[in-house]
Amino acid sequence: MSTTGTPAQSWRDARLPPAGVHLDSAACSRQTLAGIEAAAAHARHESEVGGYIAAQAAAPVLDAGRAGVAALTGMSPDDVVFTTGSGNSLQLLLGVWPMDRTVACLPGEYGPNLAEFASRGFTRRALPVDGLGRVDPDAARTMLSDEPPGMVHLTAVGSHRGVVQPVAAVSAVCRELGVPLVVDAAQALAHIDCVVDADAVYSSSRKWLAGPRGVGVLAVRPALADLLQSPEWAGPLSALQCLEFGEANIAARVGFSVAVGQQLAAGPEAVRERLAELGRLTRTLLADVPGWRVVEPVDEPTAITTLAPTGGADPVAVRARLIAEHGIVTTAAGIERAPLEMTTPVLRVSPHVDAYTDDLETFVTALRAVT
Repeated sequence: MSTTGTPAQSWRDARLPPAGVHLDSAACSRQTLAGIEAAAAHARHESEVGGYIAAQAAAPVLDAGRAGVAALTGMSPDDVVFTTGSGNSLQLLLGVWPMDRTVACLPGEYGPNLAEFASRGFTRRALPVDGLGRVDPDAARTMLSDEPPGMVHLTAVGSHRGVVQPVAAVSAVCRELGVPLVVDAAQALAHIDCVVDADAVYSSSRKWLAGPRGVGVLAVRPALADLLQSPEWAGPLSALQCLEFGEANIAARVGFSVAVGQQLAAGPEAVRERLAELGRLTRTLLADVPGWRVVEPVDEPTAITTLAPTGGADPVAVRARLIAEHGIVTTAAGIERAPLEMTTPVLRVSPHVDAYTDDLETFVTALRAVT
C-alpha cells in the first residue's frame, strides 16, 4: 500500500519508528522528535543558566502553547493555565470552587473523578443517559431545572467507552439554566471538537495531543474564574494564576506547547476526520472476531474501539499476550475506570493518525490467536 504524502505518513515521519504496533493513544501517544528535542533543549538551557532564567526565556513558547489550547477550546490564552495532568486540573479547580458543592455527572463517570468529588465533599447526582451512556439533553434539562446543582461535570469522551457526549447541547442547557459546565476533555482534546462554550475545560498532554507525560491544562472562562476563591497570599495574582504558581517541569511544558503547535499545523479538523475514519475501520474489522463484542456504533466519530469479552476472555491477560507475543500495545480497562457503570473489564483499542490498515489487520489476526 502506498502511503507517501499521506497524513498518516507525515505523522509517522515526525516520530521515531514504532517498536511494534501502537494502538494505545487513548492512554499515551507517541511524541514527535521535535517535541522531544524542544524539551531536551530546555533542560540543557537550565543547566547553562539555571532553571528560573531558562523559564523566563521559554515564556514565548509557553504563551504559544496556551494560545494553541485556547484555539482548541474556544477560549482566550489568558484563560489557560498549565497543570500536571487532567486529575490535577480537576483537583485544583475543586479546591477553589466558589459555589454549592453539588455535581451532576455521568453514571459512567471516571473513577478517579468520582473519588475527587467525594474527597472535596461534593454531593453527586447522575445525569440521564441512554443505553450507551450518552446524555439525553432534554431529560437533563428537566432534571437540572428541578434542582440546579452547583456544577455539571461532563466527560466528553469516556476512558472506558469511545462514545461522544453531546457537549454543545448540554452546554446550551446549562447556559439556559445558569449552571456552570465543566468538561473533562482528557480523551477529547484534539480527538473531537472541543469548542463547546463550556465554563471550564481541562485535559492532559499525553493522549491525543501526543505530548509528554506529566503535563495538563485547565481553561476557565472569566465569568467563572473571577468567582474562584483566591488564597490569602495571592496579592495581585488572580485565583486562576495562583493555580499555576509553584514548582513545575518547564521542559515538559515546552514539549507540550510544541505538540499543540504541531496539532494546529496538521489541521485539527483533518486530524479529527482521520481519527473517526480509523475508528470506523477498526470496528468494521473487529465486528466478527469470536469472543468479543464491539461496544461503540460503527460510525461513532472517535478512534476508540472498546471490546467487551463474550466468552470469558480476560482483557488483562489478552493485553499482556498481545505485547509479549505480537508487539501490539492496547489497554485493558478495569471496572475502576467507571465503577458505577462497568461490570466487567474491557479491551480498548485506540490508534492515532499514523496507523495503517495493515496495523489494524495485524491486530485482528493477533487477537484471534490469543483469545
